[in-house]
Amino acid sequence: MSPHDETADPLQPHSHEPNPAPPSADSSFELVLENGRSQTITVHHLQQLPKTSVGNCYIVSTGHGTSGPFTFTGVTLLDFTTHFCEEAWSELEVVSADGFGNRVFAGELHQPDPAGPILLAYEMDGEPLTREHGLVRMIVPSERDDALRQVKWVGEVRVVRKRP
Repeated sequence: MSPHDETADPLQPHSHEPNPAPPSADSSFELVLENGRSQTITVHHLQQLPKTSVGNCYIVSTGHGTSGPFTFTGVTLLDFTTHFCEEAWSELEVVSADGFGNRVFAGELHQPDPAGPILLAYEMDGEPLTREHGLVRMIVPSERDDALRQVKWVGEVRVVRKRP
């Protein structure tokens, strides 16, 4: 698959429309490892990992305007992956319960943007995220224009093996 062949990539093209009603009130999601094994992850699992808060974050939804700033709290995607995945990996696919997804590369996590590390957030401004805001949400603090990197309602995190 060519890196510019968006038709062959289920995570491309990015689109937030139509903006569906929030999925289930169940905040759990699946972690899928390269070998096909999977594990159900809950907010309780995330809360057992080092807690990180990043302020001055915005929710920028295509066609819905910008809201914020907010302080999001959760676990860094790097801490999460390091804890649950023992094998070498090169990228993660974070997919929402409604099918929207994004790819995050290991280099982004090991050298985070000055705005802050990418989070799997479960709190906003000190309160648990609501179903409407995404019970577990991937926050990319550096994103300010179109929210095409943030994943609301995380439903699955897929680990992609390190490429030779």
